[in-house]
Amino acid sequence: MENLQSYIEQLPDLVMAYGLKVVLALIIFFIGKYLAALAKRITVNVLSRKLDKTVSFFVANLAWAVVFTFTIIATLGQLGIQTASLVAVLGAAGLAVGLALQGSLSNFASGVLLVMFRPCKAGDYIEAAGVAGTVDEITIFATRLKTPDNKVITVPNSSLMNGSIVNYSAMPTRRLDLVIGISYDADIRKAKQLLIDILENHEKVLKDPAYTVGLNDLADSSINFVVRPWVNSADFLATRFDLLEKIKLTFDENDIGIPYPQMDIHVKELPAVSK
Repeated sequence: MENLQSYIEQLPDLVMAYGLKVVLALIIFFIGKYLAALAKRITVNVLSRKLDKTVSFFVANLAWAVVFTFTIIATLGQLGIQTASLVAVLGAAGLAVGLALQGSLSNFASGVLLVMFRPCKAGDYIEAAGVAGTVDEITIFATRLKTPDNKVITVPNSSLMNGSIVNYSAMPTRRLDLVIGISYDADIRKAKQLLIDILENHEKVLKDPAYTVGLNDLADSSINFVVRPWVNSADFLATRFDLLEKIKLTFDENDIGIPYPQMDIHVKELPAVSK
C-alpha cells in the first residue's frame, strides 16, 4: 500500500514531466506528416510543368518518404529516445531486413530503372508480366495499370523490368492486321476492289503509310485476303470494329460469301463379304 501511495503521489510530477513531451511528440508527428504530404504535392506540381507525369510521381513519392522518415526520428527524439543509437541499431537491423526484403529492394531498383529508361510512361497502353492495361502511376515499388473494363492491376516493378514490355502507345501510328476470307466461288477481283474501296473511303485510315490488300492464302475452306491499313494509335480499336462491320455488310450487298469452316465427308460402300 505504501508503494501504491507513493506512485499516486508522484503521478502529477510524472504527468508534468512526460505529458508535455508526449504532446509535443504528437504535434511534431502530425506536423511532419502534413509536411510530407505537402512536399509530395508541391513536388508533383513543380515537376509536372517540365517533366513527364511518371517521373513527377516517382520523385514525389521519394520526397514523401524522406520527410516522413525525418519526422519519425524527430518524434522519437522528443520522447527522449536516443536517436543516434537508434539509427545505429536500425542500420544493423537494416542489413538483416534488407536480406529478408530482397524482393522489395529489387522492386525499388526496378522502379528507378523504369523512370530512368522510360520504356513506358503514364497514359501508355502496355502489355507486360502477363497483363495489359493503361499505365496509371509508377510508384516506388509497383506500377498501377487500369484495364479497358476499369479494373486496377498492381504489378511489382521487378516483374516489369525482368520481362518484355510491349508498348502500344509508344508510336503515333499502328497497323491493323485483318484476315478476310471469301468462298472459292466468289469473284476474287471484285472482292479485292471492294476491300480497297472501303479503305479508301474510311476517314480514319491513313494514306501514308499506304495500306496493303493482298491475296494471302488458299486455305481449306476459304480464300484469305490480308487487309493492313495504318491508323492513329488512339483510333486502333474503333477503326478495327468499324472496318469489320463495313466489310461484312459490303460483302453481303455484293453476294461475296464468307464461308464457315467445313469438311466434306465421302462415304464409300464396301463390297459385301461372303460367308
